[in-house]
Amino acid sequence: MAQGILVSTRKGLFEIGRNRTAWTVKESFFLGDNVSLALHDPRDGTDYATINHGHFGVKLHRRLKGKKWVEVATPKYPEKPEGLVDLDGWGKPVKWTTQMIWALETAGRDKPNSIWCGTMPGGLFRSSDRGETWELMESLWRHPDRNKWLGGGADIPGIHSICVDPRDSNTVRLAVSCGGVWVTHDNGVTWAQSAHGMKFDNGPKSEVESPDGQDPHMMVQSPSEPKKFWVQHHAGIFKSVNDGKKWTAVKAKPSSFGFGVVVHPQDADTAWFVPGIKDEKRIPVDGALVVTRTRDGGKTFKSLKKGLPQKNAYDVVFRHGLAIDDGGQCLVMGSSTGNLWVSENQGDSWQMVSGTLPQIYAVRWA
Repeated sequence: MAQGILVSTRKGLFEIGRNRTAWTVKESFFLGDNVSLALHDPRDGTDYATINHGHFGVKLHRRLKGKKWVEVATPKYPEKPEGLVDLDGWGKPVKWTTQMIWALETAGRDKPNSIWCGTMPGGLFRSSDRGETWELMESLWRHPDRNKWLGGGADIPGIHSICVDPRDSNTVRLAVSCGGVWVTHDNGVTWAQSAHGMKFDNGPKSEVESPDGQDPHMMVQSPSEPKKFWVQHHAGIFKSVNDGKKWTAVKAKPSSFGFGVVVHPQDADTAWFVPGIKDEKRIPVDGALVVTRTRDGGKTFKSLKKGLPQKNAYDVVFRHGLAIDDGGQCLVMGSSTGNLWVSENQGDSWQMVSGTLPQIYAVRWA
């Protein structure tokens, strides 16, 4: 049984735990502050939390096991070279400043103090000392194809998914909105595009099939069969069974659109999604919140709704708002309206933990 949950919200970070009868809010931190993301490092018990103070910028805090939260270094871009014309895919100037930390992931167990960080406007950073210092992956930031990246739901591109390969921690894959999927096999020295086969559902063929403009919403890698990946994309669900070299579309009902996706840690063909109506709507289909699950690699899906609101539900579950524990039994889901649910039976039924939290950005098992 999973031990606890870190819930990042618009007005603080909340620690959720289970007593003998129910899941409850145990502690709160940074109350009133915009906590966009948290990470628990199972290698040494360290926790990280990112706070977006708006006008005052982005901050990163760290809590060593058994200690209090302290502020550490924030990933910082170098000064933009004078005279450099740096435009994104929309033709807008790129700001060389950390505007949001959108992804935090641990490196491999062979790199015990290292963590990866993805940001808006599309830069990837690595720390080898638990966030005391950060290194920008210049090889990706200065890659000529970065200027093809577009802003998706946000106005600027961003890295939101980081998958460190369990077979070789020097192999890392990123999902970029909107910039496709990128892979390095040499710990960030070189990078290559890996979104071939993804495509949008309308527009000129040359544009909808271009890997550089794809908008993956979330990408996960199977721990049990690392060659298999799932992506929740703006245009639907995609999967790869060959290390991301080729992606194929998967159809699901009531919708293939959404943001979050998780994969069972011991079964690569079992995955969960939260469907919705796309583009300007972005609400559950027919006002009924469901989680869809496939157990056969996307051939069929089952809508899981027991314990979830089936009338007048307008919850949006963001890309980091769905998580599964290491045992593959417990799921947690948080929504834009501050609702938090837990399932202890792989989504067959859900129990509400709280309906009064601030807007939930991300959930993590700890």
